[in-house]
Amino acid sequence: MSAVSPDLTLAILGDTFGVATFPATARRISPQTRELAARVLAGEYGRDMANATFALSPEEEALPPELRAAKAVRLIAEQAPLRLCQEELLAGSAPLLEATFHQKPAANVRSTSHTTIGFERALREGLKGYRQRLAERCQRDDLDADQRVFLQAMADCLDAMEIWHRRLLAGLAELGLAEVSARLERVPENPPETFGEAVQALWFLWEFQRLCGNWSGLGRMDKMLGPYLARDLAAGRITLDAARELLAHFWIKGAEWIGAKNGQIGSSGDAQFYQNVILGGVDEAGEPVLNEVTDLVLDIVEELHISDFPVAVRVNRHTPARLWGRIAEVQRLGGGIVSIYNDDVVIPALVQFGYPLAEARDYTNDGCWEVLIPGHTAFSYRPFDLLPAVQRALGLDHEGAAPDFPDFASLYARFQTEMGRLLEGVWNECANSFRQGQPSPLLSLFVEDCIERARPYYGRGARYSVRAPHAGGLPDAANSLHAVKTLVYDQHRLSLAGLVTILRADWAGHEELRREVRRDLTLYGNNDPDADAMLQRVYDDYTALCASQPERDGVRMPAGISTFGREIEFRANRTATPFGARRGEILASNISPTPGTDRKGPTAVINSVTSVDFTRLPCGTPLDLKLHPSAVAGEAGVAALVGLLRSFVARGGFYLQLDVTDAATLRDAQQRPELYPNLSVRVSGWSARFTTLSRDWQEMIIQRTEQRFPGP
Repeated sequence: MSAVSPDLTLAILGDTFGVATFPATARRISPQTRELAARVLAGEYGRDMANATFALSPEEEALPPELRAAKAVRLIAEQAPLRLCQEELLAGSAPLLEATFHQKPAANVRSTSHTTIGFERALREGLKGYRQRLAERCQRDDLDADQRVFLQAMADCLDAMEIWHRRLLAGLAELGLAEVSARLERVPENPPETFGEAVQALWFLWEFQRLCGNWSGLGRMDKMLGPYLARDLAAGRITLDAARELLAHFWIKGAEWIGAKNGQIGSSGDAQFYQNVILGGVDEAGEPVLNEVTDLVLDIVEELHISDFPVAVRVNRHTPARLWGRIAEVQRLGGGIVSIYNDDVVIPALVQFGYPLAEARDYTNDGCWEVLIPGHTAFSYRPFDLLPAVQRALGLDHEGAAPDFPDFASLYARFQTEMGRLLEGVWNECANSFRQGQPSPLLSLFVEDCIERARPYYGRGARYSVRAPHAGGLPDAANSLHAVKTLVYDQHRLSLAGLVTILRADWAGHEELRREVRRDLTLYGNNDPDADAMLQRVYDDYTALCASQPERDGVRMPAGISTFGREIEFRANRTATPFGARRGEILASNISPTPGTDRKGPTAVINSVTSVDFTRLPCGTPLDLKLHPSAVAGEAGVAALVGLLRSFVARGGFYLQLDVTDAATLRDAQQRPELYPNLSVRVSGWSARFTTLSRDWQEMIIQRTEQRFPGP
């Protein structure tokens, strides 16, 4: 359920089967499927998960790393428990607890996330196409011993997938599930011929990676599955209702880790498994992607409100009104499950960075929200806090004499120097990425050009090795500089040395001044020309520095801006700020305004955020926008929300994750968590059930929901 008023929350809890469907939401999914959803969302599957009871032998442990990893994949395929249920329409599960900890079962190494591998090609060719490509590559005489070992490891992973496939078919036969067995029998070894086969093949490919510990995003589901459904509908082989049921089971099975005793609970939530789904946009030729699967996914999310597959819809200035309406209707239910990318900005940003146009048009995310080319990219990012560059420029990192800058230009020049120093350290670290890492033969199978280069994902095998610098605290840095310029150099309220002394003391003895600054100073997020101009200045200088180093030592380094909740850990190294925050306060997330400083509503926030040129930021950034449920009530509320979304796109926004939340409901959920088992909120690139967040993370979500500046 969403964060809504308490009365509506209680009404939802009484819904048939306990599935979080809002009053007046259409019931399109069968009662049987809704009942299954209720059981899975209540943790029935997750509670039964356990660690693997098998392990590699000493001889297998001594193998080269890639072969050792492949042996672990085979062992998983041979011995992992099967979970097949009479009620399910798809076969395959990931019941090993180690996988929820981001570990490869039996291999005792960390797994891979923050990527979206090439499911589309796997559907198009079938696994037999990969067998053929591997065989042809092995026949060439340009391979060294390590490369031959790696190619053998990938072949062994294909054999393991065949073993798992045979076990599933045998289990289905034992249960008499002939219909499910028929969908699975030919795929994924062969390309699917029907929509049912395509859904089952995609589930198998994605779920087997998950079973072995890897957390890949799904990518462009409607682009992959839409053509199969269109053909089946035209031939009368399936109905829309039957197709919706199949996809609903995909969503339900994707929530199978709810209730598992894993490391995500108690920190950043129980659904941070990087399994985003992308809808809409255009294909490689620039043609729109909008089909029956697009609509069915939104139907399912609206009705079942399962947050484990966050959905991002790619939109642009030509997006039809019907799709805008459906996005708004689902978004207003809260949970942050549906977000939007702006194709009119993202695609040009990727092309400017150097990607071919066809690949840029096919962009997706890494399972979170960072932008990449699916099936082509080994991806990671390097977060860092930009606010310390301001602190160092002001001398807040030491107790010596305060700096003496005769004018703001001199102070800003020092800030630029400090920002450059931070980035130089980031670049040096990024340049060493993907030279070595955990063995990954299973994942590498589905990443271009790992077969051709005969090199793994973590060995520069992917077509693009990307490590993106991600600045956090950029709005806070801009607000700090704006406050210094205003208070010291424009209004002459304080000397720079006097302000530094106050900040070193954490505003002690100057509470009245601090409150006055917080009350009277207009900051970024209010459509204020001066405050927004400072944000633009910092943003332009940051992106210009990043553009000067787009690649180093073979690693691409597209600029991004993010915090991903790190505003919690950043606070330990943050001093008091010139705009009135005390030491250790949780400040801005991503490129969003500092919590509570945006006083003029969401339209002003959008105007401020879109004052910058996002084509300069190829890895992207989210705007986290919170709306009260009363603002989107009724048909007028949907129309207002559509207008807000269209404005964001028309003004050049990059990515918007919007949540409809009520701080009072969130506070009540803290006190009475048993009443809110499926209360979902957007955290960053993922959604989580609110009651599974730690207290610090809950407070961060509530703080950015409440319309007040943090602290007294």
